[in-house]
Amino acid sequence: MFTKNTLLAALAATGLAFSASGAQAEFPEKDITMVVPWSAGGGTDTVARTLVKNAKKYLGVNINVVNKTGAMGATGMGATARARPDGYTIGMLTFQLSTYRLMGLTDLSYRNYDLIQLVNRSPAAISVRADSEFKTLADLFEYAKENPGVLTAGHSGAGGTWHLALASAAAKQNVKFNFVPFDGSAPVRTALLGGHISIATSGMSEMLQLYQDKQVRLLAIGSDKTYDLFKDVPAITNTGIDVGTPIFDWRALAAPKGVPADRMAILVEGLKKCWEDPEFQQKAKELGLPLEYKDPAGVESFLSDMELTLEPALDSVGLLNPLK
Repeated sequence: MFTKNTLLAALAATGLAFSASGAQAEFPEKDITMVVPWSAGGGTDTVARTLVKNAKKYLGVNINVVNKTGAMGATGMGATARARPDGYTIGMLTFQLSTYRLMGLTDLSYRNYDLIQLVNRSPAAISVRADSEFKTLADLFEYAKENPGVLTAGHSGAGGTWHLALASAAAKQNVKFNFVPFDGSAPVRTALLGGHISIATSGMSEMLQLYQDKQVRLLAIGSDKTYDLFKDVPAITNTGIDVGTPIFDWRALAAPKGVPADRMAILVEGLKKCWEDPEFQQKAKELGLPLEYKDPAGVESFLSDMELTLEPALDSVGLLNPLK
């Protein structure tokens, strides 16, 4: 006879079993996938994998990282936006997302996601050689105003964070630099030390060793605060020069738009605990990664302001082509 017990056994075998009370299983009941839009072994991948290493402790399941690369990060970030909004797929978002719509590349933006948290906010460093005639940012900008386009500023890619960080400040001051792109930060450093460029605009951590060895002088950190490893370097907002809102490199976590609110609350709480985990905090310190947490509302406000700041910066270097 096909009894109640045999029916339950059959349902269990097909994965359709439910509790005697009829209640659904609690979320999450299986591992979660995190899409990283950059290659395995890179900076963003390292941050992502370290962040979720102890996820089972806080969410009860593992978070498995999957790399989906290509199209300046749009392949992976697009995959997150298009995933089923059930809470089982989340993704790492990066700075490039703030530029897509403004550069006319795709309409993908932070608006396509349910935001979870900001992971880090990394400032630019504006550097010159240690023997440079420019002692302060004011010295540099004064000379640039009197000699438009003469000073060469090396960066690691047109439309990237470090290029736009200096371009934004220059646009605010109506200053012209001759921007020179390089294939990464290492050749930028080499060109600066060799005297082939006047200025380097790069990530703060990328200049740490040269700064400690007194081979370069950092004129400003592109932030609204100073940092322990660069205590004698002023924040760009404290240099006496109005440069507007600084442009930061950033990473954030998000889910596809439409995840049920109760599941989002679990993800937000669990991933905040992952961010607070001592092992992650220590690894970030070793990497020189300036961590900064913002909750979903804080991330949205930060990214909205970022787009407003980026628009004139992109326009000043001929890269503004907003989608209509």
